[in-house]
Amino acid sequence: MNDRLIFEAEPDNKGERLDKWLSDQTESLTRNAVQKLIENGAVLIDGKAAAKNYKLRGGERVTVEMPEPEILDVKPQNIHLDIVYEDDDLLVVNKPKGMVVHPAVGNPDGTLVNALLYHCEGRLSSINGVIRPGIVHRIDKLTSGLLIVAKNDNSHNKLAEQIKAHSFTREYQAINCGRFKDKSGTVNAPIGRSKYDRKKMCVTELNSKEAVTHYTVIDEFGQYSLLRFRLETGRTHQIRVHSAYIGHPVLGDEVYGKPFKGIEGQCLHAKKVGFIHPSTNEYMEFDSELPEYFTKLLDQLRK
Repeated sequence: MNDRLIFEAEPDNKGERLDKWLSDQTESLTRNAVQKLIENGAVLIDGKAAAKNYKLRGGERVTVEMPEPEILDVKPQNIHLDIVYEDDDLLVVNKPKGMVVHPAVGNPDGTLVNALLYHCEGRLSSINGVIRPGIVHRIDKLTSGLLIVAKNDNSHNKLAEQIKAHSFTREYQAINCGRFKDKSGTVNAPIGRSKYDRKKMCVTELNSKEAVTHYTVIDEFGQYSLLRFRLETGRTHQIRVHSAYIGHPVLGDEVYGKPFKGIEGQCLHAKKVGFIHPSTNEYMEFDSELPEYFTKLLDQLRK
């Protein structure tokens, strides 16, 4: 039998969006998860299926029919993991360039998730479903660096809330094309999916979300620059899109720039992550060394 959650809206809740209000009622449901439940007809208002954009009147009885847990069909695989930190709640993993984070069409196995399932013996958060267990945030296949992985739903929710509140530290380093007139700055430009190529993102006002990237030039050599990026938001391909938007694409980015001989894909590394631990409430920060391909390329360009 499915679990059933029942809530009563107070008169003071009048005008609030159902999805946000419901996600605030329990740590086990993110706003995104609530929206999916509403779309599937699993959220009832006084016995009737709730509309997608329903706003509370106050006094309603809200019932959530929780779905049966899906049987995980992604197989654990004994793949080496570079684990920077681990405890009962989470892991910090240093992902190599070329590894896909989770299974998808064309990449059914050999992913970070396959390796995590083996290492953690299946003890991962279920918030993002059977394909992305434990995955709180992602980086691209050809981007290397640090990722946080949640072992339980409580940790996942608390980490996700920090990302949403922009209190989650994420710093990257990249080699970008060209020299920058301003040695530091902020790109504040909304990002959405390109209407010309659905596989690409772009700066657009159409169906977009706020995107804010802060950058600092660390070093310059010839027509290339070494940059530090700090993300305030976390949109798909954000650094790559914003870099191309200001005329300085990430070196080697074949999607938003052009290939560079000797490397596969963009020269971009997720170097630092910082967060408040979901159980101890202590701030933790981790830094990773630049990978070998990155440092070799820096030496090559400096010469």
